[in-house]
Amino acid sequence: MAVDRLSEDEIQAMSDDERRALISRLQLPPERVLPRPELVRIHRGVRLTLMVGGSLVLIPWIVYLAVTLPADYQARNWTLTWVGFDILLVAMMATTAYLGWKRRRLLILPAFGTGLLLLVDAWFDVMTAGADDVWLSVGIALVGELPLAALQISGALLLFKFLTEAHPLADPAVSAWRAQLPF
Repeated sequence: MAVDRLSEDEIQAMSDDERRALISRLQLPPERVLPRPELVRIHRGVRLTLMVGGSLVLIPWIVYLAVTLPADYQARNWTLTWVGFDILLVAMMATTAYLGWKRRRLLILPAFGTGLLLLVDAWFDVMTAGADDVWLSVGIALVGELPLAALQISGALLLFKFLTEAHPLADPAVSAWRAQLPF
């Protein structure tokens, strides 16, 4: 099999479109990288059905809760609930820090998750605080949890945007936020 070789100068002389065309020819075919199409279709269908169905079921459930839940409630396992949540938050923060330190692309997932957990933590801290503690909870949320959540979520989204747009086959005319999945 004869192989044509491109010199460094020939590669440098290529336009972006010519480089993308070359990369496209050299990449593995989708059938070697992606799961079988029928599995992708089933998995996607199940995910979409569960998310749409869950969203629709939650609407009347939220209305029901808003009408029937008491304004005050004595919770069981209060300490275990909060300590468990904070352990999860620490695990996510540590994972984010470790993957950031190692400069791993997987950082996107725990960074985004940590940001969401911080938003949830701020919400529940403020909403469940007693009259004597509410302003302390609001202050901690405003000074600590919300800014850190914004930093984590925006950092994850910027990293996603960079990785998507830096992909050699990315079409510069299509925003990373509008690019479709290949399957």
